[in-house]
Amino acid sequence: METDKTVETASEQVVNPWEVSAKDGGKIDYDKLIDQFGCQRLDQSLIDRVQRLTSRQPHVFLRRGVFFAHRDFNEVLDAYERGDKFYLYTGRGPSSEALHLGHLIPFMFTKYLQEAFKVPLVIQLTDDEKCMWKNLSVEESQRLARENAKDIIACGFDVTKTFIFSDFDYVGGAFYKNMVKVAKCVTLNKAMGIFGFSGEDHIGKLSFPPVQAVPSFPSSFPHLFPGKDKLRCLIPCAIDQDPYFRMTRDVAPRLGYSKPALIESSFFPALQGENGKMSASDPNSAIYVTDTAKDIKNKINRYAFSGGQDSIEKHREIGANLEVDIPVKYLSFFLEDDTELEHIKKEYGEGRMLTGEVKKRLTEVLTEMVERHRMARAAVTDEMVDAFMAVRPLPSMFE
Repeated sequence: METDKTVETASEQVVNPWEVSAKDGGKIDYDKLIDQFGCQRLDQSLIDRVQRLTSRQPHVFLRRGVFFAHRDFNEVLDAYERGDKFYLYTGRGPSSEALHLGHLIPFMFTKYLQEAFKVPLVIQLTDDEKCMWKNLSVEESQRLARENAKDIIACGFDVTKTFIFSDFDYVGGAFYKNMVKVAKCVTLNKAMGIFGFSGEDHIGKLSFPPVQAVPSFPSSFPHLFPGKDKLRCLIPCAIDQDPYFRMTRDVAPRLGYSKPALIESSFFPALQGENGKMSASDPNSAIYVTDTAKDIKNKINRYAFSGGQDSIEKHREIGANLEVDIPVKYLSFFLEDDTELEHIKKEYGEGRMLTGEVKKRLTEVLTEMVERHRMARAAVTDEMVDAFMAVRPLPSMFE
């Protein structure tokens, strides 16, 4: 039985698919989360092994511990080393018009995994979930799913190896059969214990977890994986999605399927500080892929929480507190050059570099990144979205 203590954390920190908050407005305790969820720390030996198996430098998110926890990732690498392939599964709940940088992280990392291991990918757009949780109409949820698909495609995925689907369009057939099988294995008490459902929640919420579970099973995609029911699945996601897949891993062997493996990331902090993840409801808590260069500069200068001191003299004397400094944390996500990042951390931490200089460098990095994404998204047509979402075989998916 997979460990689940999701609801027990409420008195200290809350981490579930719908809410992330730290104790007393502080930082998320990831070590405690690993213990509570029962996953494993992603250690250097696994990162070195990825480099050896793929013959390429590990992604910056691996090198710097952004993806920090896993379930059975070692087993997927064991199988890969024996010549057994796997497929990737990740997703997006389309609840807003534009994505912020935190939303891009799993897709940037998944693209790296797809290219490094040369494996197929399924991307689920849970438009049904957002319709139920965000009080959106069915039609608006579907519209947002297509808009978000354009941002996902702009990350550079290979259409010959990638199937994007929305639940409203795809659920049925073999996928629905697997949903029913999963639903029969999970009691109401179990669902309430994992997800924190209460008597006030409508039954749509209770019915949703199997929808997110079954893309973990290759038989849910007969057009992609016919006769490959034992194919392993690897899920890159933020750790707040772990409850869904603890449930899935508990059920999978009872249905004759392999347990999905997971590789899980920490949360991308809000500009105002590291007390959880960005909020789409507060536009000044995040950098959006639709922000202009002026917007980005203004948000970083006005809202990015600084670990620098309150006077230049004091800062020169004792340096910045890098543990709480948001510009440094953002650079740790998005500045590719390891040497430059270490130089900034050393100079800033010892007071020789000022907050304004660090914010200026971050503004340059994010402006370039957002502009690159904006141009890529502008090139995504409705026909390209249709191509990614078409139910079709992927003949070159393991090449």
